[in-house]
Amino acid sequence: MIDHQTVDYHEIARRGDVKVMEMFLKADLNPDLRDARGYTLLMIAAYNQQPDMVDLLLDYDADPDTPDPSGNTPLMGLCFKGYPDVAARLPERGAAVDTQNGAGATALMFATMFGHEPLAQMLLEAGADASLADAQNRTALDLARSHGHRQVADLLAAHAAPS
Repeated sequence: MIDHQTVDYHEIARRGDVKVMEMFLKADLNPDLRDARGYTLLMIAAYNQQPDMVDLLLDYDADPDTPDPSGNTPLMGLCFKGYPDVAARLPERGAAVDTQNGAGATALMFATMFGHEPLAQMLLEAGADASLADAQNRTALDLARSHGHRQVADLLAAHAAPS
């Protein structure tokens, strides 16, 4: 019998130990289990660039949109960190691209604020709404411009231009 009090499932997710995690998931471990800080297994795997673990957790129906205590989803965190390979998996598996956190920020805003052009492109292709504004009434384009990310700003401006 497994003593769930002594198993650090989030460390298993952080390390990307897919075989061990799959054993626990097959034994009915909740794929949306949160740690003491409110982070899910999926968040921990995603933030630590563990694409195979992300896939496994999604295969076991982990919710790709479960937010942390600040309202940030795994996709937002990946756009902040700049991990396009892992981030691309989430919209493909049903993650909402336009969720807004407590401050009204979206994944696209995080990608543009930090100059992650490939992530911004991926989000736009996945249907992200560049016209959304945060609590300070700033759009992704405003954030790209104010942070000096000209290429990202050009991408957003071109996306917004009528065809």
